[in-house]
Amino acid sequence: MWNLPPTDSVLHVLSWLALAAQAMTAALAAGRRSMDWMGVCLLGAITALGGGTLRDVLLGHYPLAWVEQPSFLLLTLLAPFVTIAMARLVHRLTTAFLVLDAIGLVVFTIAGCDIAWQMNVPFGIVIVAGMITGCAGGVLRDILCNDVPLLFRAELYASVSLLTGLIYATGLLLGLGSGVLTALTFAFGLSFRLLAIRYKWNMPRFVFTEEDKS
Repeated sequence: MWNLPPTDSVLHVLSWLALAAQAMTAALAAGRRSMDWMGVCLLGAITALGGGTLRDVLLGHYPLAWVEQPSFLLLTLLAPFVTIAMARLVHRLTTAFLVLDAIGLVVFTIAGCDIAWQMNVPFGIVIVAGMITGCAGGVLRDILCNDVPLLFRAELYASVSLLTGLIYATGLLLGLGSGVLTALTFAFGLSFRLLAIRYKWNMPRFVFTEEDKS
């Protein structure tokens, strides 16, 4: 959600949702690590804004969104407080965490592609920009919480971002309507990620042990 065109209202609304969702995943992760409230809020901001910030720095897209519009930063600082207040009412935090993370992954991927497309970068860079926006914040969250990032675990994660970005970028290339394209891509990406979690779809693993040396 970085300087999105006002006509793309679907992506605009989804991006606000994704910012809050990613900040809430960070709050849940911080709660499992017994962080204080300041740590929870900072982790929320880093998780929600980290991917877009990294993308903007790499592409030279300035000013950064949360610098130009501090309301983005305020949202990512307030969302963790909502999570703290509701945490004891949520009995399946693991499920909530995964759903919120999936929303953030898909929407940020779409938003990253959208920004890169506006900058007229090559098609492949558009997709890479989407993946950075979608995945980097979650990776930072997991590293700061001393967890193995979801990106490197069994279920499809980066692959979901890659396919989501590919579909969205292809739609932009074909000149499809932005609102319908955004909604359809979001539905595909979110369904794909949740199905991958439910049925444990994963990429082939590379396993090399001491026995393989002989």
